[in-house]
Amino acid sequence: MTSCKIHRHRTASVYVLAALTCVLALAGCLLYGSVDIPAADVWHVLTGSEASKPSWTYIISQTRIPAAFTALLAGAALAVSGLLLQTTFDNPLAGPSILGISTGSSLGVAIVMLALGGTLGAWGQAAVLAGAIAGALAVMLVLLTLSSLLQSATMLLIVGILIGYLASSAISLLNFFSTREGVHAYVIWGMGSFSGVTNDVLPLFAGLVLVLVVAAYAYVKPLNALLLGTRYAESAGVNIRATRNAILLISGALTATVTAWCGPIGFIGLVVPHVARLALQTSNHRTLLPATALCGAATGALCQWLSVAPGAWGVIPVNAITPIVGVPIIIYIIVRRRSIFYFN
Repeated sequence: MTSCKIHRHRTASVYVLAALTCVLALAGCLLYGSVDIPAADVWHVLTGSEASKPSWTYIISQTRIPAAFTALLAGAALAVSGLLLQTTFDNPLAGPSILGISTGSSLGVAIVMLALGGTLGAWGQAAVLAGAIAGALAVMLVLLTLSSLLQSATMLLIVGILIGYLASSAISLLNFFSTREGVHAYVIWGMGSFSGVTNDVLPLFAGLVLVLVVAAYAYVKPLNALLLGTRYAESAGVNIRATRNAILLISGALTATVTAWCGPIGFIGLVVPHVARLALQTSNHRTLLPATALCGAATGALCQWLSVAPGAWGVIPVNAITPIVGVPIIIYIIVRRRSIFYFN
């Protein structure tokens, strides 16, 4: 069997395995929760019928289904965002939070929540979304402005880290001067949850994520050129500054979209691109980007499944689960970095 056939077989296997994991995790999200609902009733609701109890129909249709699909979409968005940043900055430890975009979004939410004192009615939820998006856009505007002044991607990366520190400091000050209710509401939001997207909002959320992922795929050729260095990319006709700005914009928009509705979800954007590279044994974005999106969707759904698995014991925050999976993988990447060829 030729190497090309082996690569195609490996790619197909990764796609199938990731898709199968998505289906199984999705089923787990629908079957498990704080309320024990028989699988037959879950199937009835999925096929358009009614469950044995009206409350079960409501729980499945209004809570479990949107949370499960939100987890799929959010995982894919964060994973693609992390892949774009790692390639752009040639840094395997770059992620959606590394440029301060996620922290800027958190700062916008902190301002809204702490100013409202934790009172979040219907208008309060809209204000939280607006604050998250405004905070992320503000950081993206600063980065795009500095991108025209800084030639080095490394320097821009350092600036993003510094912006993140400034935003974290501002959040700490807001927490210090806020009320107990405001601090409590912000802490709960910061734990991360895929349950914040309702059926009414899910089409908008899905549309934004899918459009941005397709936009990212349009930059497959420039991303592959960047793997060989900026000089090679320039000689191949790639406008480095315009490409970097476009990738920053797409990555920031993906991160802001997820953070606005789900909170600052950690580690998925940092870890999943590595998993996809190791599984495919290639960094060709033509196959790597779709695989990363699929692996991210599977990871998000698995995290949602694990968060509701305790059942009557309650729901575990998503950010309490992601480090358990993410930290060992990152340590492995750091230890084996000399023997792992990312950009081949």
